[in-house]
Amino acid sequence: MSAPALSSPSQPPTSPAPAILSGLTRRAVTSVGRTVRSAIGALGKGAAFTLGAIVSAREVRTWAPHVGTQARLLGVNSIPIGMFISGFTGIVLALLASYSFTGAIPLYFVGTLVQKAVTMELAPVLTGLALAGRVGANIAAELGTMRVTEQVDALETLSFDPLAYLVVPRVIAGTLMFPIVVGLSMVAGIVAGWLASYYLLDLSSPQFVKGMRLFFEYFDVRYGLVKAASFGFAVALVGCAAGLGTRGGSQGVGQAATSAVVRSAVLILVLDAFWAVVWLLGRAT
Repeated sequence: MSAPALSSPSQPPTSPAPAILSGLTRRAVTSVGRTVRSAIGALGKGAAFTLGAIVSAREVRTWAPHVGTQARLLGVNSIPIGMFISGFTGIVLALLASYSFTGAIPLYFVGTLVQKAVTMELAPVLTGLALAGRVGANIAAELGTMRVTEQVDALETLSFDPLAYLVVPRVIAGTLMFPIVVGLSMVAGIVAGWLASYYLLDLSSPQFVKGMRLFFEYFDVRYGLVKAASFGFAVALVGCAAGLGTRGGSQGVGQAATSAVVRSAVLILVLDAFWAVVWLLGRAT
């Protein structure tokens, strides 16, 4: 009798998990690489645009007549917004400080908190974010419309430098007017905090002023105004870059305005952290 043939052991089924994991890893790496490449490209374009605007600033006769008009449109018309925001912020700060200090810290420290928070942080940042929406979107929409209707091309045909004629006056106006708007916003915030303390917290004016003067330094105001100037420069420059880069008609104009607001807001927060590290970190040590 012949021996029965031995059957070969069956191979275990191959798991698809490694192949799936490899595909996911490859897609993730590709996505990260594409994002990094896009970010580097955007930084390069932004640096080139900024350098071009700086070089175009030499054509003073081209941009100087338009600075006053842009200062009124971008700065003077924005003053009520900044003062409105800072006014209500000062009221909230005073009430929040009294709630936090009750029974533990003298109430005149309400003045200290209002002064420090409004002048160094809240007035510049909140006003800057609000103006990023108003000024940044306005610039991007205006220049975007000029781009899609070929008005920018017409300027080039007439031998005008678009950067000198359109960008430089807006950037200079934004850089100069943002500190003015923020300075008035500081005053509005502190006055609103004083009124809230006087009428709602029964804190006398001498006590509020005592708290304000206790830790006040001129550096506080200078710090807030320098931040505001950098915010104005960034918002105007980003708005101009987004507007001149518009493509695709009215839809492109809307996308440019949205992009300008988002990028301006992000830049404001980045610059806020930058100035804190550069100035405050050294003074705290």
